[in-house]
Amino acid sequence: MADDPLSTTFAALADPTRRAILARLAEGAATVKELSAPFAMSGPAVSKHLRVLERAGLVTRGRDAQWRPRALDAAPLREVAEWTDGFRRFWDDSHRRLDGYLERMKEQEDDR
Repeated sequence: MADDPLSTTFAALADPTRRAILARLAEGAATVKELSAPFAMSGPAVSKHLRVLERAGLVTRGRDAQWRPRALDAAPLREVAEWTDGFRRFWDDSHRRLDGYLERMKEQEDDR
């Protein structure tokens, strides 16, 4: 993976299984067995996904007796949100231009 945290986070988020795991962990901590239940894959395969998420700082590993529940750490997602927020002005401007165009089209249609 890349050296910078944002690239590492995006690489971890690139896989739909890892995004589904994060969505599940947003509901609360879970064991590997619990996380692997909805997937047609083995516990070790889910563990590989979890290691990628852990390296990206998106998942932490706890300890509860013999269990090692995983929990979401959404802090790296803040950097993703800040980066993508930089494009908000572009989209807002694009939507304003489209709204203006549609309004002109409607006025032309009403004039007919």
